[in-house]
Amino acid sequence: MKKSFLQLFGIFAVTASLITGCSSTEDTASASTFVVNPTNFQGTITNGEVILNASTVYKLTGKIQVNDGATLTIPAGTVIDGVGGTSAYIAVAQGGKIFVNGTASNPVIMTSGLATKRAGDWGGLVICGRAPINRVTGGASVAQSEVADLSYGGTIANDNSGSIRYLRIEYAGAAFNTEKEFNGASLFGVGSGTVFEYVQTYHGSDDGFEFFGGTVNTSNLVSIGNEDDQFDWTEGWNGTNTNWYGKIDFNKGNRGIEADNFELGYANTPIANPKITNLTLVGPGSAADATIFTENSGLKLRRGTKGMFTNVFLSGWKVGFDVENDETIAFVGNELKATNVTFDAIATKSKGKTTAATTADVSAVFTESLSVSTGAGAGISAPSWSLNWAIGF
Repeated sequence: MKKSFLQLFGIFAVTASLITGCSSTEDTASASTFVVNPTNFQGTITNGEVILNASTVYKLTGKIQVNDGATLTIPAGTVIDGVGGTSAYIAVAQGGKIFVNGTASNPVIMTSGLATKRAGDWGGLVICGRAPINRVTGGASVAQSEVADLSYGGTIANDNSGSIRYLRIEYAGAAFNTEKEFNGASLFGVGSGTVFEYVQTYHGSDDGFEFFGGTVNTSNLVSIGNEDDQFDWTEGWNGTNTNWYGKIDFNKGNRGIEADNFELGYANTPIANPKITNLTLVGPGSAADATIFTENSGLKLRRGTKGMFTNVFLSGWKVGFDVENDETIAFVGNELKATNVTFDAIATKSKGKTTAATTADVSAVFTESLSVSTGAGAGISAPSWSLNWAIGF
């Protein structure tokens, strides 16, 4: 599956499979029958590798889907402009691979192609893998993704969907209706063989990042101005993560993190149990309009999730840690715990609610820092690792 976009002898946009004896920019690349049209970028890549060209702006008018056995490679500096609402998105099916090869000085940018850019102008990035999910307890289930209608889940914990580095996703989150919409990046059953680091979601209309089960590990994620939660997980996601920065800076939004095990089976296995080291979550301020910021909590932990958080900086939330449901509360202080936490302008550090809607003492969910924690690197300020490629701090 390979359609390469290269410049060969001054001629741009040549399909490798049409050139006898021509190899792509990578010796191992194989020919693809997929034909790329930069002004009408859409279609399904079924074989070989497609390599885009950083000197071209791609107008994403429909879906780009990377099927099993196929590869999409996006070099540093490439810009993809989404112009098709819910029809315009990039999806990687089980067995497909995507390689986003951005750099700190030259990130890949997926954004709105409209003259006036707004949240929800296009879909977003969807990756579907074969790692375990817990929609059926035991972790061997397979489901259909909420968006893109692709299968995800399975038993391959180290499944590999490619490598994503230095990517900025802007103005995504197009909605079909109030119950079905894209996130900036939706990771469905993505495995630990996938590299996912230095990625920003910016001013999307739903969540910035959402993990639907899987085992993918992440580092250096930035989520700013997304209009629901900055980070979200469910369906038994387990991953090890370092350096997360989230901030609500629009007059919309709810939480820094919304975390579930599984909404239809609070005790389903594998139980969601990510580890996050170096976390900053910046809210709208404890006095924000309650009719707009309906939740206004740094971390909403519920429906049986576990989680371990280390070196946490929370600023500008009405509630720091909001813990709900008996199954979740049972883990507090042991398998659900945050250590080295700094609270800055937080009205209530923690609150708990049982399944029966009675209050519970969940103060053991956190241990405060003896000194100011650095969070993702610099407290409320932009961390050094985000310089040049991330925006909106």
